[in-house]
Amino acid sequence: MSEKKTVAVLGNFTDPNKIMEAAAKVHQSGYTDFDIYTPYPVHGLDKAMGVKRTILPYISFGGGMFGLSNAIFLIWWTGSVDYKLNIGGKPLFAFQFSIPVMFELTVLLTGLATFFGLWFLCGLPKWYSDLQDDEGFQRAVDDTFVLSIFSSDKRFSLETTERFMNEIGADNVRRIEA
Repeated sequence: MSEKKTVAVLGNFTDPNKIMEAAAKVHQSGYTDFDIYTPYPVHGLDKAMGVKRTILPYISFGGGMFGLSNAIFLIWWTGSVDYKLNIGGKPLFAFQFSIPVMFELTVLLTGLATFFGLWFLCGLPKWYSDLQDDEGFQRAVDDTFVLSIFSSDKRFSLETTERFMNEIGADNVRRIEA
């Protein structure tokens, strides 16, 4: 029979102010692989956790620029090089008549880059989590704030982490095994 491995240590909090203080203490203690699950958004929690700004706007901007440049190239290539048509004496590459195509491709590729970039950054699709069967973790969608410190963290030590969770005021400190 295979031996179970500890995945994380979890602790519950009932007060949003206490979870903010706990997040700051965990971050200041040097833990990097931890997460907090809340039933509603808690403003300032990401700052207390030391979460860096996302690169998603840069991915979106890159998708938009890629769409715009492809639109300009497509219009120039088809109108000026590949299929030259003189329609009403207009220039072969008229910028004014190209605006709708440029706009649509820019918006389309910005949306696609944002959607797939978000999925990539969030690690989706994620079909299973070792935490999902824990009863205390399931309460995070209702009335409890859950702090988890994962065993993949460099500072993680089972006894030390459990003691630390108790020191910062967590209720129902438990280990999750898989």
